[in-house]
Amino acid sequence: MKEQLQAIKLSVESALKDADTLEALEEIRIKYMGKKGELTAVLKGMGKLTPEERPVIGALANEIRQNLETEIESKKKTIESRLEEEKLKSEVIDITMPGKKTNVGKLHPMTQVMNTLKEIFMGMGFSIAEGPEVEYDYYNFEALNIPKNHPARDTQDTFYIEDNIVLRTQTSPMQVRVMEKTKPPIRIIAPGRVYRSDTQDATHSPVFHQIEGLVVDKNITMADLKGTLERFVKELYGEDTRVRFRPHHFPFTEPSAEMDYSCFNCGGKGCSVCKGEGWIEILGCGMVHPKVLENCGIDPEEYTGFAFGIGLERIAMGKFNINDLRLFFENDMRFLEQF
Repeated sequence: MKEQLQAIKLSVESALKDADTLEALEEIRIKYMGKKGELTAVLKGMGKLTPEERPVIGALANEIRQNLETEIESKKKTIESRLEEEKLKSEVIDITMPGKKTNVGKLHPMTQVMNTLKEIFMGMGFSIAEGPEVEYDYYNFEALNIPKNHPARDTQDTFYIEDNIVLRTQTSPMQVRVMEKTKPPIRIIAPGRVYRSDTQDATHSPVFHQIEGLVVDKNITMADLKGTLERFVKELYGEDTRVRFRPHHFPFTEPSAEMDYSCFNCGGKGCSVCKGEGWIEILGCGMVHPKVLENCGIDPEEYTGFAFGIGLERIAMGKFNINDLRLFFENDMRFLEQF
């Protein structure tokens, strides 16, 4: 057995001299030192040795194994070093070559408009509030003065997940969520996605974006609402832009109004963009209904407030002169690269 071990040692050392690849080195290791290797096979016969012979042969076998492992590892490092050197010599970098142009991403036009609106309102002291897109019926309807038997529910075309859970049809639920947790004064905007079961066409989409605004404090009047929104429009479209308010109805505001601004294309003279009217509708607004304040635990005798809801797509279409809402969602690079 001693002679067999010595013979294996000599065979491995001889094989290592000729090994010049990592694959060949691995084959040698498996052949002699693997689970079914020659060294392992010899060691399995140690049970036949006398008690006196076993320690001697065991010590010799361990010494030979350790020596072989060291030699194989040393040979491996030598081969790896050579391969690294060959790789470095073969890889030539021409520092005079021109660099490859990298395409830089841009903000989506909707994101650009959203950021602009946020900056305008934050400049007027508003903070930003965010909330869930999957909303309870209570926050989306009931707390906003739209009870279960209210006809407005028939016109909302709501996506219901369960009887009392919906995809929010507006960002107005954030009014209630903020007023429930925050004591006046309150001044927030709530941007986000909303959902309605509309048929998709050039001006409608089942998914779109709104920015809800809310101000609640003592002695807030309709004049504060008009002044705030007029300042917003002038910041967005320029100081020459004019606004007008038309009476309207929303269940959660009283009185309510819709606001138009003078057409950006014709300055109010009438054109195809404004359908000859000279005005373009931009948002709905009004004074927060006393019932909504009560639902949120705010005394309507002490506090008043105003709210408004802006359709972001409508703002973006006006700002960039886009006539088809679907372009915002199709991810056509020919369209997006223009921004």
